[in-house]
Amino acid sequence: METIFEERQDQIQVTNAETAFEIACNKDSLAGAVSQRACVFCGSRVVLYPIADALHLVHGPIGCAAYTWDIRGALSSGPELHRLSFSTDLRERDVIFGGEKKLYASLVELLDRHQPKAAFVYSTCIVGLIGDDILAVCRKVTAEKGIPVIPVMSEGFKGNKRAGYLAACQAMARLVGTGDTTGISPMSVNILGDFNLAGEIWLVREYFKKMGIQVVANITGDGRVDDIRRCHGAGLNVVQCSGSTMDLAKIMQDKYGVPFMRVSYFGIEDMAQALYDIAKVFLPHDPDILRRTQELVRNELSGLMPRLKALRKDLEGKKAAIYVGGAFKAFSLVKAFRHLGMKTVMVGSQTGTQEDYKELAEITDEGTIIIDDANPLELSRIVKDKDVDILVGGVKERPIAYKLGVGFCDHNHERKLALEGFEGMYNFALEVHRTVTCPVWRFTPRRSGVPIGKAPASETFTATNEEA
Repeated sequence: METIFEERQDQIQVTNAETAFEIACNKDSLAGAVSQRACVFCGSRVVLYPIADALHLVHGPIGCAAYTWDIRGALSSGPELHRLSFSTDLRERDVIFGGEKKLYASLVELLDRHQPKAAFVYSTCIVGLIGDDILAVCRKVTAEKGIPVIPVMSEGFKGNKRAGYLAACQAMARLVGTGDTTGISPMSVNILGDFNLAGEIWLVREYFKKMGIQVVANITGDGRVDDIRRCHGAGLNVVQCSGSTMDLAKIMQDKYGVPFMRVSYFGIEDMAQALYDIAKVFLPHDPDILRRTQELVRNELSGLMPRLKALRKDLEGKKAAIYVGGAFKAFSLVKAFRHLGMKTVMVGSQTGTQEDYKELAEITDEGTIIIDDANPLELSRIVKDKDVDILVGGVKERPIAYKLGVGFCDHNHERKLALEGFEGMYNFALEVHRTVTCPVWRFTPRRSGVPIGKAPASETFTATNEEA
């Protein structure tokens, strides 16, 4: 495509069975190209913000604090302190003379007012530039108040979103191992990399309950500080969003000997496979766990499959494009679209690795475009060239789809619809069906081939009558 910058040619590949797949990734975004990728600070907030009984303080300009719960939607079954957004609101005077005194005063006031279990202090770009010592301030307040006050070294300019994931995991690692593990069963897990969007983690916990498995800590959706402090006593870490929390899983394996397993709760095959794989880990403790798991999956599928079949007849042959934050969920999406009779023509992510992209190339059809760290120009061109019927993405991809006149499915942290588990698969299929078959797309310039404002009156009249 002529719209691809020369410097990005090696980050966009087309699958071909006759040649080895090679793609460049995990490098800084191209200067001057408006990347879809988020910054380091964003990456750390995504991971830590759902810890509901902790105080989250952004040390930086007020604009960074606009990144709040309201655009992430992580639900809590109890405290909701995470829904409040706090900032030290650094101004020009603070930039010149330093913001440490302001940070200390803000922490003391907020801790006295809200009495949280712990506090996370996020370092932003400007703090990294002026050199505020937030580690020293956090250490001082920890000693004075007697609760963990944890610095998150997430200056936005020092890398990409993946660096923010690492900063968040290093911050949580300060909590792990500081709590009592009494009462934790050998058949127990920590749920890593799930953010409880629309209550999804409650669906998964219910599956584990039916299997006879104890959940020690949710990390981090519907998370609690005390649970994280004792989560090193669990028998297994199950990691869904591996990009965001795999670093913590590796730290816990090295330091406490807790093994980890990579799973996905999206789609039929991956959800069932996750439950079977986890059940096999605990077979030595409970030989009947596999039977219970099989019964659970069988019961769920018996209700789901007929409903999917009814939606598939309208979706057969439609084309989908996928652009997500972490590449792992894209695997499940490709399989989910196949269940609906749809073909994936593009898959991309903000933070995929070589292994992620090679696996994507293996499970997608020949001719599929694999793209790393895309920008709006490239996404728009691909959507038009491939004539896709639906774009799956997040808040930044939504306007691209609507401006081009194609359906859109929000599969990022901003959505309010549960898409995990067997119930989530039906919700996903229903949303795809509703947007792909929406009659409004026939009036868009791209579909009609007529410039904006020039739609034929006869077509408008006919369509209106059909809908009536």
